[in-house]
Amino acid sequence: MPSTRTAAHGAHRNAAVLMLAAAAVLWSLGGLLIKSVELHPLAIAGVRSSVALLVILCFVGKPRFNWSRAQLGAALAYAATVILFVAANRLTTAANAILLQFTSPIYVALLAQKFLGEKTSTLDWMTIATTMGGVALFFMDLLSPAGMLGNVLALLSGVSFATLVVLLRSQKEGSPILSILLGNGVTALIGLPFLTLGLPVAADWLPLLVLGVVQLGIPYILYSLAIKHVSALDAILIPILEPMLNPVWVFLVLGEVPGQWALVGGVIVMASVTIRHVHVSRANTPA
Repeated sequence: MPSTRTAAHGAHRNAAVLMLAAAAVLWSLGGLLIKSVELHPLAIAGVRSSVALLVILCFVGKPRFNWSRAQLGAALAYAATVILFVAANRLTTAANAILLQFTSPIYVALLAQKFLGEKTSTLDWMTIATTMGGVALFFMDLLSPAGMLGNVLALLSGVSFATLVVLLRSQKEGSPILSILLGNGVTALIGLPFLTLGLPVAADWLPLLVLGVVQLGIPYILYSLAIKHVSALDAILIPILEPMLNPVWVFLVLGEVPGQWALVGGVIVMASVTIRHVHVSRANTPA
């Protein structure tokens, strides 16, 4: 019989996996919403993070920062991630932006092994390879070499996202959400001055509010709670559902039907992530 502690750990992990999946669903709204706002990319990032900051403050209450290197480093990595991703979406295709950002599992596997002592198994590397291959198939018909600067920014957002995940995971005994709170503050300070180049029109406010509340604030609250109970690699592989959902929103809103390769890629990603989750869950449960 599993011990009470082991059973509790398994329950926490399963709940964390559900929270990561929910965060991925909400994050996936980003590409469609960002492209619907006619503002400078940094202005979009600034307004979005200002709204998210208020949402997270409502959740946290009175924050108590410890100003540790991990907390500050995660805040800066967060700011870099959201700014680079918004800019990439405006300078290249949404498909390129999300696919190139999700090279991040490779960096997480390397960084987590070095800085967190979380070993990367053969199954982990196989899962990384198959999920990235599946995502590539999903966007095969949409990828484009155009927008090279946007592609580079998307790759850099993958590096900063991986750094964020590892630094948040290093605070598992603390309060990772405070790094997210600080990161939104930094992003707002950087982005809001760019509103001087052009203010939002009436049609921009709804997508901006949805971006701040639904696409950024709520999912990062879920993410910061989940990362306490899963490995850094879990925290990057499970949300890889996000890029698969981007074309779903495009289909629902614009009526674009995903191609056959997209369906194959989706099956590969879902299967590989599920197989790894089941294997890890069984390995952590004594007979």
